Amino acid sequence: MSGGSDAILDRMMALHPKIIDLTLDRMWRLLDALGNPQDRLPPVIHIAGTNGKGSTQAMIRAGLEAAGKRVHAYTSPHLARFHERIRLAGELISESDLMAVLDECYAANDGADITYFEITTCAALLAMSRVEADYTLLEVGLGGRLDATNVIENPALTIITPVSIDHEQFLGDTLGKIAGEKAGIIKRGVPCVVGPQPDEAMDVIEAQANRLGAPLIAHGQHWHAYEERGRLVFQDETGLVDLPLPNLPGAHQIQNAGAALAALRHLQMGEAACEAAVSNAFWPARMQRLKEGPLIEAAPEAELWLEGGHNAAAGQALAAHLATLPERPTHLVCGMLNTKDISGYLTPMAPHVKSLTAVSIPGEANTLPAEETAGHATRAGIQAGTAGSVAEAVATIAATAPHARILICGSLYLAGAVLRENG
Repeated sequence: MSGGSDAILDRMMALHPKIIDLTLDRMWRLLDALGNPQDRLPPVIHIAGTNGKGSTQAMIRAGLEAAGKRVHAYTSPHLARFHERIRLAGELISESDLMAVLDECYAANDGADITYFEITTCAALLAMSRVEADYTLLEVGLGGRLDATNVIENPALTIITPVSIDHEQFLGDTLGKIAGEKAGIIKRGVPCVVGPQPDEAMDVIEAQANRLGAPLIAHGQHWHAYEERGRLVFQDETGLVDLPLPNLPGAHQIQNAGAALAALRHLQMGEAACEAAVSNAFWPARMQRLKEGPLIEAAPEAELWLEGGHNAAAGQALAAHLATLPERPTHLVCGMLNTKDISGYLTPMAPHVKSLTAVSIPGEANTLPAEETAGHATRAGIQAGTAGSVAEAVATIAATAPHARILICGSLYLAGAVLRENG
């Protein structure tokens, strides 16, 4: 267990009463006290967007590593343990290294106001500045413009994955406003890869890129990615690549792969790197098939999947994926946060599922109570009930439908709880 770092992380939680408070002032102050590690990172690829950031990052990392590059990666939130957020030259940060940088940041902060995400991002930047690597992949936590990761003056490349409505209370209630926050990572003269966007979002991204003289590498203009005869075809201004379909399931992964391939080709990586990007990426809780553990023992003949997507766009992508799977009764076990568009997430899935068993997310203050999730599901046209835990829900479904497809979904926090308990 990671007792030492857990204790320090708990102390960090108390440094600022609000979990989310978007401003960069506290970041600049602490980074300055730490000697500005953000200026000593290997070339940075900075990734923003509403959906697909993690998958796109995983594919770029797989491609770069296949080309023999050492890659740092920063992502959030973690699922089972905090260490997952920080990867140093390919390896998850060790407990001793994590404790050391957390302690150093805590001391340098000297009790001042700072959010948990900000101080842990400083710790990640500090750790990555001290280990040699060829690239740094930085995933935005929330938004972009005022996100704690937006402290890199001159990245090698920025990427904006598809923008949709999410986190309206922080980022604005229109696609244009949200796109404006995501476009805040665009830097003067730095190329920006852009995934497929609604017109309203694309207009804002293009305007910001024009203001800053940042060349765009945009889906539909400079690159295309599509499925043809069971293969992924990627085309850009330098030619065409014919590749296997992404190993991360779901039609939406074709466009995530497209953004990753556009980035790799901009970095002049060869075809082997492109093939590895689509074949070797692993990203937990994105239609992850569970193969072992107590949940499998409780439902040995069922097919168990784990999916962490949690907004309306994720619900649409998941519904589209369910429609392509072999015929099998599909039952959802769902827990969601009370800040999400529950109906927007559940409604697209209604035609593809037999039932939904709602659970409250264990240990999560902002969980939507199971009864409310079940109510939303009923209104969306899904037969719904509740259970006291994921294990209870899985056992109950397996008792009446032993060969079912059981999909645990609705939140990365629920997915993390499942991975911890089923490990």
